[in-house]
This record gives sequence, C-alpha cells and structure tokens, in this order.
Amino acid sequence: MSEMLRAPAEVKYADELDYLESVDTGPKPFSWRLSPRMVRLFVLGSERADGLDREIAQKWFGDRSFVERSIVTLASDRGLLLIGDPGTGKSWLAELLSAAICRNSTLVVQGTAGTTEDHIKYSWNVSMVIARGQSRESMIPSPIMTAMERGVIGRFEELTRSTSDVQDALISILSEKYVSIPELNDDNIVFAKPGFSVIATANSRDRGVNDLSSALKRRFNFVRIPVVTNKRSEAEIVRFRTEELLRRHSIELDVPPTLLDILLQSFADLRAAAASATSDDEKLESALSTAEQIGVLEDAILHSQFFGDRTLRPETLAGSLMGSLARRSPEDLAILNKYLHGVVEPRAKQDGGGWEGFLDGGRQAIASLS
Repeated sequence: MSEMLRAPAEVKYADELDYLESVDTGPKPFSWRLSPRMVRLFVLGSERADGLDREIAQKWFGDRSFVERSIVTLASDRGLLLIGDPGTGKSWLAELLSAAICRNSTLVVQGTAGTTEDHIKYSWNVSMVIARGQSRESMIPSPIMTAMERGVIGRFEELTRSTSDVQDALISILSEKYVSIPELNDDNIVFAKPGFSVIATANSRDRGVNDLSSALKRRFNFVRIPVVTNKRSEAEIVRFRTEELLRRHSIELDVPPTLLDILLQSFADLRAAAASATSDDEKLESALSTAEQIGVLEDAILHSQFFGDRTLRPETLAGSLMGSLARRSPEDLAILNKYLHGVVEPRAKQDGGGWEGFLDGGRQAIASLS
C-alpha cells in the first residue's frame, strides 16, 4: 500500500473489511463478502447502537437513503446508475460499494468519446492470434466481462460520455447476462455468475451529450446524488479528505477552523451568485462542487508546506481559490473580482479576522491573473 499513489478502497480499508467479515452474521446475497447491513455500515460508519467493539469510520457523507437504495438495487442484480452534478461523490460511492461487496473496485471502464464495444466486451492479443489462432487464451476480456466471469461488480464511469453503439452493447449484457464470442466455434459464450452487476455513473451536466436510450434506462435503477448544501455535512467531507491528504504527504499542519469557515462561506456565496445569474457569462465555469473545495484547500496546504512557513494563511487560501476557479478570461476573473469587492471587502471591514487576509490574497491573485 505504501508504494501506491492511490490505493483502492479495498486495500486502503482492508483491516476494516476483514473485521466486518469476521463479525458479520447477516444473510448475504449471491457471493457477496458482506451482508447489506454491513455494506451500509462500512460506507456510512458505525454508531454505538451497532454494538461493534471497534469504530468504523464514515467514508461517504450523504443521505442514508441513497446508500440503502443503491445496496438494494445491487442485491436485486439490476444495474445501478448514480447520477448527479460533478463532485458529488458518485465515483467514490461506487468504489466503496464495490469494495465492500466483492473486495474489488478496480474493474472499471472509463466512458469517453473513444470508448468502443471492445472496452466492454473483449479484444484479442494479436501476436497470440497470429501464432495460435483465435481461442479463449488469446482473448483479452474487458473489465466488465471479467466481472461477469467472477460474479462481482463492474464499474462504468461517465456512461453518457460513450457513444450509442457502446451503450447498446451494454443493454444485452445487463438484460441477457452473457456475452457471445462469434469468432470461436467452441466455448463461445461467457455467462455471468451470480453476484455480477454494473455500477455506472453519469454527470447530470452531460445531458444531451449522448443521452441514454429508454431501453438502457430500463436496465438501471437510478439514484440521484444531490449537491451537498448543508454546511455541516460539507465541512465534514472537506475535513475528512483533508486529513487523508495530510496523512498521505506526512504533513503536520493545522487547518484553522476559521479558514475552513471562510472556504465554505466563499463557495456558498459564489453558488448563490450563480443561482441568481441571468446568463452563463455571469456564472463561473466551475461547478463549485465539494470536490473543488477540497482541491482548493489541498492546493493551499501544499503551497504552504513547500513555499511558505508551513502555516496555512488566508492569503494563501484566497490565491488557491482564485487560481482554481478562474478558468475563463475575462469572464471568470470579472465574476471573482466583483465577488471580492461586493462581498468580501464589506465582510472584511465588518468582521475583520481572516477575511482581511483573504481579501488581500484575492486581490493579489486577480492582479497576477489579469
């Protein structure tokens, strides 16, 4: 694990998963490693009422009902589609569910305009085909086909980014639960084992890119993941991810609660401005998601560690925020400048504290970017 840049959830939380398996007495669907109740507990964390002799950390922050519906869907062997705005934790939830259910979250297909049918079915090892001909040994199964053969979860990221041909190929897999290999005369069908299912994700902002057909929609249960708007929940997510970052980089640095409040309030202000905007030019290109907040804070922490005095300051936080959110010039710069003068400056005069440094850092960043 120490040699991995980013360990998958089943490796990162192996001790917790081992423990939950050892105490799990509940009924398990198919070949699941954990019962549905324990899967939920792994994702959402333990409480005193669970009666465990060790604490299980909360890893996904959101409505419990979304997690429960996702688990029930997978237990019914239907496909699960997690849909929502960018940065709402869809992929992270899919990874955690896969890790808890089958201890393998790495059977992933990334949907893009270049994704082909081969990526979800199979391809061929050309050198082996030339030497020995087409056979099961010379076939390269896709992550989805591998999941079928093992009876585990396959993941499909950004489903609406893939073309209609790829989506159509997925329909037969989800409905028939097998893949035909017409190039072979014998052993030419791969049947899905019990436990196989697909977790797909899609960004709601991609609507109209490659819309899902009604036939494919019927093969999935939809779970819509909303943007986190509760400040307390959002603070927990940001704090959780920040602590992971500090541990990964072996950084000893305190994030002052006042600066976390400034970050959360800044995003809340900018979201409110975007909601009241009358045109796209008056909105930041950024989705202003929780994931982007984490990115801003991560950037500020690393900058303070490597180029500062290892103390997180409001000026550094403001510079990271402006640098991360100013993607269009001059549109985004104008919006951020208006925010500094119209919201941050009056707040700095009234409240002082970290807002004064945040205002100074923001002005400097805007000036350097202009």
